[in-house]
Parts: sequence; structure tokens; C-alpha cells
Amino acid sequence: MARNPERRAALLDAAIEVLADEGARGLTFRAVDARAGVPTGTSSNYFNDRDQLLSQVGDRIFVRLTPAPDALETAMLPTPGRQLVLELMRWVARRLAAERTCYLGLFELRLEAVRRPELRTQLTKVLRSDLDENIRGHLAAGMPGDADTVRLLYFALTGLLLDHFTVPGLHGDRDLDDLIETVVARIVPEA
Repeated sequence: MARNPERRAALLDAAIEVLADEGARGLTFRAVDARAGVPTGTSSNYFNDRDQLLSQVGDRIFVRLTPAPDALETAMLPTPGRQLVLELMRWVARRLAAERTCYLGLFELRLEAVRRPELRTQLTKVLRSDLDENIRGHLAAGMPGDADTVRLLYFALTGLLLDHFTVPGLHGDRDLDDLIETVVARIVPEA
């Protein structure tokens, strides 16, 4: 199996684009090679099979979506409260919008996980770890609310972003920031 980490990352990034644009059914080695602009057969030198490709695409998505530690520390500097939760939710939404392809790829992986138990196990583990870390961070920072507050914010933002990326006109003239403000006001208790 080939070991060039830069080439592997480029192939995984190409696979994310294919996944976001064509769905899981369109994710083939040939499609990844074409998107990456490499000779046919290159990706099969890096991944044993489609399951391994899907698994590593999931890992790559989470690498790309994870903020740098210093960015998160900076975002958490203001005084804990509902306003900070609002700003953090908007910050997360902007970051995910900037990585729209990754986020759409993640939606596709979630759908594919319905049919692939191994992928479902991996996604569950990673998503649970991320959610647990968000809950821990929220509580440790002294933010208003409890673990269920964080879960509800997670559900709301996931749904809002799904709508925003797939059916942007669904909420009429309400923009994403406005919807996020409504969500935070209804879910997060006053400090």
C-alpha cells in the first residue's frame, strides 16, 4: 500500500468532493482518481477497498472540521452566558459553511452508515466523542444550561445546517444567523 501522506490526503479530499457532489453511490476509485487528477488506479494503491476509503474519508472530514485549539481558546475568551453561546453557534455555523463540501460529505456518510454497520460504529464513536467534548467544555466553562442544553443545540444546529445546505429557501427570508439566535434564545436559559 502506498505511503505518501500528502497524496493520501489529496485523494481523501477528492473523495470528500465526490461524496458531496455525487453521493455514496458515486464514490468509486475511478471517480476519486479523476477528481484528484491522478492516473486511474492510484487510489486503489492507497485504499484496500471501498469500506476502507469510506472510513478514512470520515476521519479526514473530522480532521478538516476540527478547529485549531488556539481558535477555540480565543472563541471562549468572553464571559460565559447566552450571548457567548450565540456567538459560538454562529462561529460554528460559519466554519461549517466554509467547509460545506465536508459537511455535505458527512451527511452522505451518515446515510451510508445506515447500510454499513462498521461505518455506523465508527461514526457513532467519533460523533459521540465530539458531543461529549462539547458537553464537557460547555459545563467546564460555566455556560448556562446543562448537558441536555448542549444536546438540543447540537440537534438544532445540525438540522438548521441540513436545511441551509440542501433547501436554503425553506425558511423564507430568515437567514441562518437569525434562526440561530432564535434557537439559542429558546434553548439556553438566562444566566
